[in-house]
Amino acid sequence: MKIVTAQQMRNIDQRAIKEFGIPGPVLMENAAASVMIEMERFFDGLAGVKVAIICGKGNNGGDGFALARRLAIRGIAVRVAILGPMNVIQGEADVHLSILKKTSVEIIPEVSQESLSELLSWSDIIVDAILGVGLSSPLEGFFAQTVNLINQSGKPVVAIDIPTGIHSDTGAVMGTAVKADLTVTMCLIKAGLALLPGADYAGAVRVADIGIPTEAIDQEPISLSLLNQGYAWGRIEPRKTGSHKGTFGHLFIVAGSPGKAGAAVMTSLSALRTGAGLVTAAVPNGILPIIQSQVFEAMGIPMPESMSGSLGTSSVNEILSSAEQMTACAIGPGLSTQEETVQVVLSLVQRLTIPMVVDADGLNALVGSLPILKKAKAPIILTPHPGEMARLLGISAADVQRDRIAIASEFAKTHKVILVLKGAGSIVATPDGQVFINSSGNPGMATGGTGDALTGIIGGLLAQGYHPTQAACLGVYVHGLAGDLAAKEKGEAGMIAGDLIEKIPDAFRTLEDTLSTNDR
Repeated sequence: MKIVTAQQMRNIDQRAIKEFGIPGPVLMENAAASVMIEMERFFDGLAGVKVAIICGKGNNGGDGFALARRLAIRGIAVRVAILGPMNVIQGEADVHLSILKKTSVEIIPEVSQESLSELLSWSDIIVDAILGVGLSSPLEGFFAQTVNLINQSGKPVVAIDIPTGIHSDTGAVMGTAVKADLTVTMCLIKAGLALLPGADYAGAVRVADIGIPTEAIDQEPISLSLLNQGYAWGRIEPRKTGSHKGTFGHLFIVAGSPGKAGAAVMTSLSALRTGAGLVTAAVPNGILPIIQSQVFEAMGIPMPESMSGSLGTSSVNEILSSAEQMTACAIGPGLSTQEETVQVVLSLVQRLTIPMVVDADGLNALVGSLPILKKAKAPIILTPHPGEMARLLGISAADVQRDRIAIASEFAKTHKVILVLKGAGSIVATPDGQVFINSSGNPGMATGGTGDALTGIIGGLLAQGYHPTQAACLGVYVHGLAGDLAAKEKGEAGMIAGDLIEKIPDAFRTLEDTLSTNDR
């Protein structure tokens, strides 16, 4: 599913109006019809409820005026408040206000704080039609007061297009923002609805078809997409009769150190659960018995150790030689940041000829050495969390979180890698400028080991021959879906990485069942 910025949506709207001849008031009418339908679905009907619609002076307010008339036609009690005088409303919004003024719907222009409080108390449902997309400065004055009154009302809130106060491109809260239960967004999902904290303020998000032709959308260069079930099921390769373990690749895992053998275990298990035909873990000699006692299905190669027991530099040639028999490599979980081990990672990144995913201490080894990424002989997927991303760039984690899309996209293009920036709404950015925002996952995944599981999932997909972009995108979505399935069974607070790993097959089965249903 495509995701747009505010400017891209404006371009599409104008193209639909000017090039395809669809009058703006018609699009507004279609928007209102869609909002009413989604409200009826969400609230299981609107019979007997009272709806207060709070309107601004722009097109978002125009959607609200059209919605008020449609609700009134259905016999639903509705009142409209305008944050300003009627005479400042122009264009398409004024068309619908002019029609609404001829009906019996009560309109309160230049609403005061006192009359607004009375209106909110009267209502059962509040509709936010105040600002919509395009907000660029923090809310102040009466706008901020209005938002706070809406949030304090305790009533369910429906936002038209995007909750007022949420930046449509970054998801940032601009001073204060409406906390919606349902957001009905027009034509395409806005980036601010997929990114935090905007996603938390949006509630349930529904995308409304307002009649804009596909051709008008296709003419807009859109690089953002949503990773959802529709994306995932369309990319799972069905297994053919007559396949054997060699058909599904061989993942080589370079991981582990004293005290961190579990990272290699979880990465191996996740790759196997993802469907890799064979998995071999190259680990320091001293921890190999732990790996083999925990993952019977994986093979192990003992590697020379440094003085501290982590991978020593003398392991490089042996790893490179063994890798010639493999189809993909996963580097980093639990490796440690001992100097010899860092040199191992830097050498492997430059010399391996099979696609690789690099995580955890593999990423830490790259700090200060990013130019070597361009020397790589094979595709690389990096999977940092915000802290690791900050260390790679020499900035703070807060800086990373402030504009995750721009940070991830610029890094991927500059260093010619696929970057998975983990966290709520994980982002996948590619060297050619594509950016994907993940929709699966939950706070229960904020526990040790889930990153190792993601490394194993992506590595398992790479081993099976998935294109690196598909391996990253599908891996991120499946990882989140497995976490969602685990949370349903265990609860978010008590789930651990092992619970997620156990649900990886169920996540794939869910997507395969969807594929079978769509094929029928």
